[in-house]
Amino acid sequence: MTLEKYQKKRKFDKTSEPKGKTGSSKSNIFVVQKHRATNLHYDLRIAYQGVLKSWAVPKKPLLQAGKKRLAIQTEDHPLEYAKFEGKIPEGEYGAGTVKIWDKGKCELIKKNFKKGHLQINFRGDKLKGIYNLIKTNQKKGKNWWILFKSKQ
Repeated sequence: MTLEKYQKKRKFDKTSEPKGKTGSSKSNIFVVQKHRATNLHYDLRIAYQGVLKSWAVPKKPLLQAGKKRLAIQTEDHPLEYAKFEGKIPEGEYGAGTVKIWDKGKCELIKKNFKKGHLQINFRGDKLKGIYNLIKTNQKKGKNWWILFKSKQ
């Protein structure tokens, strides 16, 4: 995994976001950050192979089974980003306020990025239980996934 896309989009002399580097592949953390940018959304980040795999979720993640949310995969972020809260300055990529909405440990039960299916057991303050991320094939080149909680 690489952080090249992440680092190219940011001017670290102007933003307090961590520059970061690829970290330990043994991390089992996740974070959901409430991001008040051009449009309010939630950034879901899951530690995988030394980076935070990231998705922008336009609506608040659901806490109950039965409904689905769009999740748009974005560039990988450094593990240090899991602790980031702050204001990204106007004119910079992702300008707006970032606050941690939920965080905790997680276990990747199924992890097949090539086939577009992840099953994750979240153990956070808000997200608890097994969730699925399934990649859609609606439009070629789009990284659209569906996030939903499994019925237990």
